[in-house]
Amino acid sequence: MTNDIFLTDAIGQQHQPVAAAQARIVSLVPSITELICDLGLASSLVGRTGFCIHPAEAVQAIPKIGGTKDVNIEKIRRLAPTHLIVNIDENEKPTVDLLAEFIPHVIVTHPNTPRDNLALYRLLGGIFQVEAAAEQLCSAFDKAYADLTVPVSPQRVLYCIWKDPWMTIAGDTYIANMLKLAGCQVWAPENNTLRYPAFSWSDTMATQFDHVLLSTEPYRFTEAHVDALERQLGKPVQLVDGEMLSWYGSRAIKGLMYLKTLKF
Repeated sequence: MTNDIFLTDAIGQQHQPVAAAQARIVSLVPSITELICDLGLASSLVGRTGFCIHPAEAVQAIPKIGGTKDVNIEKIRRLAPTHLIVNIDENEKPTVDLLAEFIPHVIVTHPNTPRDNLALYRLLGGIFQVEAAAEQLCSAFDKAYADLTVPVSPQRVLYCIWKDPWMTIAGDTYIANMLKLAGCQVWAPENNTLRYPAFSWSDTMATQFDHVLLSTEPYRFTEAHVDALERQLGKPVQLVDGEMLSWYGSRAIKGLMYLKTLKF
């Protein structure tokens, strides 16, 4: 790839390719930290959040710089990164704006459907000149996607991501679009404008879905929550792996395979 070729991120910013050996990357997105490593770029990562836990062996030696929303600005400054990778849903714009004052290149991501991962692989693969690794991921994704069979009868599901307050997902989120591939239509409060709205339980509301899915992240739901909620609702409740359904990047390939294990 020549230097006059530009790559465009989620907000229309164009990025020039750079040799991986010349890049110093800080990732504020756990799933993209994993993707960067799977693209063979772990040695270019100089900072990550405390939630960037995969792949475990690769990230152990990479300094933590806070959380996805509460980062240590001065620690990041001392790391002298050339590139910052963020996500529209996961990171706060004021924080990103502060970091952009001294980080030359800020790559903004926002995959919203499973197939958006293909563009994500190619964006990062192109910027850091690891196109061959990106295309290998694209091939693996396409194979896993082709192996899916969407059930004929759609299921109405409530997907819970938090408790106290209870929170769910809107129908235009990455998770909702993943679940559509498993034949699921997600429930969200009426007249909702938020991507991750709060809700209150009621008898009327409980008639509007067939199943409840409790995610293992960001709230750590357990089988104890499943048992209690099943007794309360008299409806099927299932614990699901939140990483498999919400992590885009390279984890999405395993996520597509995981969809086939869901039982309704």
